[in-house]
Amino acid sequence: MDLKQIAKDTAKTLISYLTYQAVRMVLAQLYETNPPLSLWFSRFSSKDRIQDGDAYLEALLQENQELAFRIMTVREHLAQEVVDFLPEMVCTGIQQSNMEHRRQHLERITQLELPDMSPDGPAIPEHSTRDSADSSDQPSDEP
Repeated sequence: MDLKQIAKDTAKTLISYLTYQAVRMVLAQLYETNPPLSLWFSRFSSKDRIQDGDAYLEALLQENQELAFRIMTVREHLAQEVVDFLPEMVCTGIQQSNMEHRRQHLERITQLELPDMSPDGPAIPEHSTRDSADSSDQPSDEP
């Protein structure tokens, strides 16, 4: 297990996600303040895949430098605001999620099937209908 590579991949994914969130925030702001630019930006963002935040920003820099710088600024601000909370939130979230998955799995595998109900009532196994005094006086056929 290459922990450094996992950390690098996680950081890249987080950076791209923060880029996505920054795009959403700027789009919402533009919708209120500059609807034509908002429409253009929405179309641009839908055709260029944003899964790779750095590639997205490179393409945006070619089309609209001002918007690209704005996205970078918002993304940096978001990172500064959330980075302190992330380690604890991620660990706690994973622990809670794991516990919930384990609980659900345990419930599934331990559920008892109910016996078929007859019109006369529930089926009762034959050995439970004996009188307890009779069973102590007579030898049992059961092992």
